[in-house]
Amino acid sequence: MNSHSSNENLYNNADSFAMAFDDAWKKNVTGKDKDKNIEEKIKIAFQEIETHPFLIENPIESKRIALFRIKLLGLY
Repeated sequence: MNSHSSNENLYNNADSFAMAFDDAWKKNVTGKDKDKNIEEKIKIAFQEIETHPFLIENPIESKRIALFRIKLLGLY
């Protein structure tokens, strides 16, 4: 499932990805599944934004950005 409507602009850049990741994390992970580790939670968020162009073309960098966002914003 993708949380973005068809009329929402998604760009193939890190900023657009970070915004989409933050939204997916807040919607699907925050306060839920406290028994899951960070890797599992990232996978859940990535499933929500699986059609994001930056995630598709840069999966390794997307993971790095996700980990950075989690630390930066204290999203554990």
